[in-house]
Amino acid sequence: MLDGVSLDQLRTFIAAVDEGSFSAAARKLNRVQSAVSGWVGGLEEQIGVKLFDRSGRFPKLTPEGVLLLADARAIISRVDTLKARAKLMTSGVEAELSVVIDVFFPTSVISSVAKAFVTQFPLTPLRLFVEGLGAAYQPVLDGRCSLGILPPLPRAFPSLVSERLGELPLIAVASATHPLASFNQRIPRHELAKHVQLVLTDRSDLTSGHDFGVASTSTWRLADLSTKHAFLKDGVGWGGMPSHMVEKDIAAGTLVVLDVDEMPPTGWMLTMSAFHRPSQPPGPAGKWFVDHLKTLWQ
Repeated sequence: MLDGVSLDQLRTFIAAVDEGSFSAAARKLNRVQSAVSGWVGGLEEQIGVKLFDRSGRFPKLTPEGVLLLADARAIISRVDTLKARAKLMTSGVEAELSVVIDVFFPTSVISSVAKAFVTQFPLTPLRLFVEGLGAAYQPVLDGRCSLGILPPLPRAFPSLVSERLGELPLIAVASATHPLASFNQRIPRHELAKHVQLVLTDRSDLTSGHDFGVASTSTWRLADLSTKHAFLKDGVGWGGMPSHMVEKDIAAGTLVVLDVDEMPPTGWMLTMSAFHRPSQPPGPAGKWFVDHLKTLWQ
């Protein structure tokens, strides 16, 4: 008979526990006491377990009732969540928001946006992915992510539309112990070419065979930015990094900014934009995410 258990029975069971008596539960539920007693008694009969000890003045949960109360609360909570989420869906809010973030974008900004997102859209799961180069574009192109917070690439993606967010500087750095750090003048490209340059490799085929910002004939290709950062600090090679990731190292003297020929003193400015497919425009949650990101990233 377990299939016959109703949500009304479970809600009444919970109300009887929370209010301390059947009569108080009846007042809360706007029902007569006999109906409350009947629902609780019917629930006990259906599941074959005595939930309350009625020998005293007020009903008291049995040990079995204590255990099943937790299950009843969990069931009601999940049903209430289902109803609330369905209501959001009918209002146009996304069932979930999937966003791919370029590896160069400041993690602290994304973390702040994600923290506020939980409060603003508590029933909308947020799925974040961090990638670089073409591998960051691929999830947006194939529809796995509805948004991409990405920099431009030399090749165009006419199937995507974008909204500009802002710029971040990329600077060339090396360990203070690296030979390039001892230059007292602008470093010409032919000098850079003598030393190993650390560059990110594309984990997709979108930019296969293309190099971006490569000045050395000797390159080591790394799959993630944190490894590149560690190698730079250890003097393995030189390379470009977003300034926000290395500002503490520069202040501590662990890394130095290289005065590279053809590079502006403030570094190369990398424009970040929010990309999406025209057929999959951001809903309320996606629009809020982009707008809040723009507000925080100033």
